[in-house]
Amino acid sequence: MDFFSTTKTLGILGGGQLGKMLLYSTRKWDIKTKVLDPSVDAPARLAANEFVKGDLTDFQTVYDFGKDVDILTIEIEKVNVQALEKLEQEGVAVYPQPHVLKTIQNKCLQKKFYRENNIPTASFDEFDSINDVKNAVLKGNLSFPFVWKSAEMGYDGYGVSIVRSNKELEELKPGPCLIEEMINFKKELSVIVCRRPQGETVNYPVVESEFHPNANQVEYVLCPARISIKAAKKAVEVALKTAEAYGQIGLLAVELFLISEDEILVNEVAPRPHNSGHFSIEASFTCQFEQHLRAVLDLPLGKTDSKTAGVMVNLVGADGHNGPVHYKNIDQILAIDGVIPHIYGKKETRPFRKMGHVTIIHPELSIAMKIAAQVKDILSVIAK
Repeated sequence: MDFFSTTKTLGILGGGQLGKMLLYSTRKWDIKTKVLDPSVDAPARLAANEFVKGDLTDFQTVYDFGKDVDILTIEIEKVNVQALEKLEQEGVAVYPQPHVLKTIQNKCLQKKFYRENNIPTASFDEFDSINDVKNAVLKGNLSFPFVWKSAEMGYDGYGVSIVRSNKELEELKPGPCLIEEMINFKKELSVIVCRRPQGETVNYPVVESEFHPNANQVEYVLCPARISIKAAKKAVEVALKTAEAYGQIGLLAVELFLISEDEILVNEVAPRPHNSGHFSIEASFTCQFEQHLRAVLDLPLGKTDSKTAGVMVNLVGADGHNGPVHYKNIDQILAIDGVIPHIYGKKETRPFRKMGHVTIIHPELSIAMKIAAQVKDILSVIAK
C-alpha cells in the first residue's frame, strides 16, 4: 500500500509514549495518522494528524474509529478485540491480528498457547478465583513460593506478584489468575522479532533486563546481553519459534528466562513496540518503531544490527512523589557524551510511573553501563 504523502490513514490504538515514538517515523515518512486514547493529554496527541479521545475498551468507540482508517495497529494490548474482529471482517487490515491479540491479552490463554505449541515455558495452573488458590494451598496441592499473575489487565509489573506466605496471598486481587512455578533463572532476556505479511522475518540482538527489586519494573536494558554465543543463539531460536507459532504481523517482544546455555524459557510476549527495544532508536540501524511501521505497511524490513552498544535507563517517578513533574538535574546528564534522554510528555508524576527513558551509547558496553549508573544517580523524577 502506498501511504507516503497520500490520504491513506494509519490508525493507532493508544496514544502513550509508544504511540508518540511510533509517530517519529510516520512524521519522517509523511504518513497520515489517526490516534485514539482515553486521555486528552496523551503524549501522542500533538504528532498525530488526527487525535480522538475515547475508551479503547469500548466496542462502539473502537469500531467507529477503525472504520475510517486503512490499516489499524496498537501501542497497548488493552483494546476491544471484538471491534477489531468486526473491522477485519469488513476489510480493514488489523495488525497484530485480532486472534493473536485475543490470546496474548489473557495470560492463561497465552500460557496454554505455549504448551500447545511446544514452546518452553514455566509450569503453571489456572484458577478461577483467589479462594481456589487458597484451597489448593490448604490441601497441600500448592506450596510457597509461587508467582501469581492476574489473567487480565496486567502490565508494567502490575498484576504480577511473587507469593511467599499466606499474608501475601491475602493481599492479591480477586478474579481468575495464573499460578506459575517460581523459576530459578540466571538472567531475564528479550528478543524482538518482526514479521511482515509477505513472510519476511527479522530479529534484533538479544538484550538483557535488570529489574527494580520492589516495583517489578525494568530499570536497565543492556544491548548486547552479557551471555555466551551459544545462549544467544538458543534465545533467538526460541523467540523465532514463538513468533512463527503466533504468525503475527508487526513486532513481537519475546521475554525470556535464561536457565542455562541450553535452556531458555518464554515468560511473556508483547505484540507491539516494547520497552526492551528503546535502545534501538540510537543504537540500531533500524529502530523498532520504524521496523513496526515497515511491517504493518508490508515494506521491506530494515537491518537490525547494532551500530554500537547501548544501555537504556527507565525514568520513573520517585517513590513518595505525586504531582506536576520535575526532572531534577537533567541539565547535568545532558553534559555527558553519549547520553540521550527521551521525555514522554506526561505532566503528572507518581511513584514508579514511566515518565521517560535515557539511552547511553558507547562502543564498549562496560563503559555505557558505568555512565548509566551515573545517570541513575544524578537524574530524578520528582514532583514540583
